[in-house]
Amino acid sequence: MKLLFFVLLPITLLLAKTDYSVIVHKPFDAVLFDITQDYDRTLTAVGFSKEYKKSASSATSYTNAFDYLASTSSKYGSQMHIIKVDNAANIIFSKIAKISRFNKAIAVVKTPTNGYFVGGYTLDGSLLVSKLDAHANIIFTKIFGTKNYDRMNNLILLSDGGVLAIGSSTTSRAYSDNMFNSGLGNNDIFLTRFSKDGRKLWSKKYGTGYDDNGIDAVEARDGSIIVIGETSYKNNRDVSMMRVSENGNRIWLKHYQKVGNGDNTMLPKKIIRLKDNNFVILLTQYNHMQKEHIRILKFDLYQNILIDKEIFTTYPSELNDIKEYSNGKFIAVGYVKDTYDTDGLAMILDSNLVMLKQEHYGEENYDQFNAVTIMHNSQAAVAGVHTDNNSQETNMWITKLNQDATLSQVSTDVDTFYEKLNKIFAKEIKLKQIMIKNDLTISLIDNRLYFDVGQYKLTKMQMDFMKKFSNKLLPFLYENRQIVQTFEVNGHTSSEWNNDTNFKTKYLNNEKLSLNRSYEVISNLFHTQPKQIQKWLSKILRGSGYSSSKKIVYTQFEDKKKSRRVSFKIILR
Repeated sequence: MKLLFFVLLPITLLLAKTDYSVIVHKPFDAVLFDITQDYDRTLTAVGFSKEYKKSASSATSYTNAFDYLASTSSKYGSQMHIIKVDNAANIIFSKIAKISRFNKAIAVVKTPTNGYFVGGYTLDGSLLVSKLDAHANIIFTKIFGTKNYDRMNNLILLSDGGVLAIGSSTTSRAYSDNMFNSGLGNNDIFLTRFSKDGRKLWSKKYGTGYDDNGIDAVEARDGSIIVIGETSYKNNRDVSMMRVSENGNRIWLKHYQKVGNGDNTMLPKKIIRLKDNNFVILLTQYNHMQKEHIRILKFDLYQNILIDKEIFTTYPSELNDIKEYSNGKFIAVGYVKDTYDTDGLAMILDSNLVMLKQEHYGEENYDQFNAVTIMHNSQAAVAGVHTDNNSQETNMWITKLNQDATLSQVSTDVDTFYEKLNKIFAKEIKLKQIMIKNDLTISLIDNRLYFDVGQYKLTKMQMDFMKKFSNKLLPFLYENRQIVQTFEVNGHTSSEWNNDTNFKTKYLNNEKLSLNRSYEVISNLFHTQPKQIQKWLSKILRGSGYSSSKKIVYTQFEDKKKSRRVSFKIILR
């Protein structure tokens, strides 16, 4: 039985002249909490808006004041809201849930069929997980929890296609509860795991005799789950880090306390798994002036702290979400409170969590970024809340940022660019000489275009191909130079180096070889172009050597011939 359904809603779209910024106005407050990119390159975000419901019939009479209050409680309230937008900042659909109890959506994750899992909670304390198809039609909805007050803080996608809900649950001593038999303290961390078809696999509580709150979780590569939460006692709030098995059995638990002067409050906000299978946690730490600032921890699967970084800003700041780029850098979003208002905050961090750049976005009232996702073209899509000038009502907000945290432009249409590239190189694609991916990566796949072992000088066949290739590609890029940010030429190698088994020697020799391959191709491309294109290329061309870090592997075996190559990547503004 479907307990939840969505209906189309009228929306208002405000779009800056060129900046990608979608603002949806609804009566009363509205907010977006999470965002994801769809397989068709559109964006979907979830949150809540507030709906007005018709008054109860005036013919109804009440003898009990509490019955009357109950009848009026559903006049106004929050309902799940899901929005889908395309690359041109057009809203494809804007739908809300219709549930008898008011509710909020806090997380959205993708399914392999381009649909969604959406997680949230009702305002009277029940928990919700809904599975939707690609058009936001409900496949099923699960309502679960205890008889007391429960709240979901996140929903994460697992490698088996199912999802894990995490949050807090008020202690219950009722053995009839469909979720837990008993509580551990005042509030406890709950985890509930569902299969991809909606079967509840298990629900468990964790915590201390104090107040515990589950904030976020992430799955490790071995299937175990890392959970972060907070424990409140006396005047302190500690960060808890816990590892549980795929069945929810606790492996280890660690409490992380603030050391030093100032308030003893630290709040965990987000955890992500990195490409090296370590983890990063965003924390909010309060100083002696009760002002929030940013702390970030990097740790491994065995609870060893690898990096502990504090980021000090002029104004109080907090980060709500963080994602890792393929080059090891990070983008993080949140808010900053300056002298007069609150703005959306975007930060770029290096691989050691050192802040490289920050940008503030918003107007003169309250603005905040709640979630970020990195798109296929290395841009970042952000969801949050925007408040118009001279207004007290918040609105749903979606925007896009470039890799340097600047606002993306609506005119940057990667899909159109991709389609044009495919038309330009239709012959080469048909002959299986090159392959172009949606993220604008161009790979050479003709066996004659790979390098021989230890070689970096271009053969006659390679030079002839590069001349034709560059005479098609580079004039096209130059014509579209207003939206082309970077053109990468990346050299690669296979993993072997003669019969040497020393890792350091192999890596360094292959790094030099990959750089030489990149340079030879850049030199060839550069010399084939007129002076005006050469001058422009000098500003956007970037060569790099990856050694054997991106070797080609099929079914666990390296294809050494295909690993010895160069590849190209176009990055748009």
